Amino acid sequence: MATKVHMEALSPTMEEGQVVKWLKSEGDVVSSGEILAEIETDKATMELVARGDGMLRRILLDAGSTAPVGAVIGVIAAEDEDIAGLVAGAGPPVSEEGSAPGSSAGASSPAPVASQPAVSASPTPSPSDAAASVSGGRVKASPLARRMAEEEGVALEDVRGSGPGGRVVKRDVELAAMEGIVAGPLTPTAGGFVHAEEDYEDIALSQMRKTIARRLVESIGPVPHFFLTVDVDMSRAGEARHKVNALLEADGVRVSINDIVLKATAVALRRHRDCNAHWGGDYVRRFNRVHLGVPVAIDDGLITPVVRDAHLKGLAQIAPEVRELAGRAREKRLRPDEYTGSTFSVSNLGMFGIEEFTGVINPPEAGILAIGAVEDRAVVESGSVVVRPRMKVTMSCDHRVIDGAQGSSFLRTLKQILEEPLTALV
Repeated sequence: MATKVHMEALSPTMEEGQVVKWLKSEGDVVSSGEILAEIETDKATMELVARGDGMLRRILLDAGSTAPVGAVIGVIAAEDEDIAGLVAGAGPPVSEEGSAPGSSAGASSPAPVASQPAVSASPTPSPSDAAASVSGGRVKASPLARRMAEEEGVALEDVRGSGPGGRVVKRDVELAAMEGIVAGPLTPTAGGFVHAEEDYEDIALSQMRKTIARRLVESIGPVPHFFLTVDVDMSRAGEARHKVNALLEADGVRVSINDIVLKATAVALRRHRDCNAHWGGDYVRRFNRVHLGVPVAIDDGLITPVVRDAHLKGLAQIAPEVRELAGRAREKRLRPDEYTGSTFSVSNLGMFGIEEFTGVINPPEAGILAIGAVEDRAVVESGSVVVRPRMKVTMSCDHRVIDGAQGSSFLRTLKQILEEPLTALV
């Protein structure tokens, strides 16, 4: 019996996925549980497995193309089984802007993709593609492109389509509207298009960047942020780091200032459970366990691995765990359970020389710390000017959960721990 290959929800927040590459070609025999393709989700690159036995008879979504969760992207069936009805019923999945990705119906294997799992550019339309974009007097265009063309007063028949088969899509209408002329040919680049005049470049969004954009709108708009900043003397923390590294040198473990900040944050959150909380709409959930989200910058966005039960772990555990999680995050190889479930987040840009910044809360969390660089600064102590290593820490608070006094009390405890770390970190 034929089995439809669906775009599965491979992460808890995934709404659509992009085929990075097919690991099986049309005509290959597959067994249930075998890996069919690598799929880029909103967080990582995951493996899509077969849910049936037989031959991969049809691939309906090319490598580099995107489809919503639930869309049929392939068919597994016996060699002599009739799948015409399944293929016709599935149809090409429609992308977010309404353009239909190309089908591999006439190919024995998917097209090669770039080594970086980013959104692939559609091929440059040829004159034959342009001719194909008009069928029976009607221009081939996505619904969104037609609506935009009508609103902008752009004649679709004068627009050269860059979609599959010369189909006019959103970006083509945007180009024509901005220039007030017929959109010229687009030259594909890695993940985008450059106009013939090279005035600008359109970069296609990765699944991760789309999710980041949506989540930021969900956070900075609806969530009532307020910000609290403290200036911390990091002299003792630096001394503690050197002592701990000397103790752990034989085990090959190196502790960073960021590791110390993470441990201090976990200890402080255990003492201030009102900050280790989630907003639930009509309730506030306070957590007894501390799971710290640690944002990691990767090529096309940001992902937040989670250090679970950070309050129970020592520096000798936290340091290698953070490095291992960050390494696999950059390779997009994290499992869903490794980037979900955080109760609070700590973002550090100090390694980039940033002195001070504010973080955007990751809902439903109620707070995030923004850690700046440790810098030598002149300060007054006992009437004298001395130089001390200082670090600014800014807390973004969801005012629906955390009041000013609660946030201030938490930061005071964090400051005390960092300025006298041996009492809490060893």
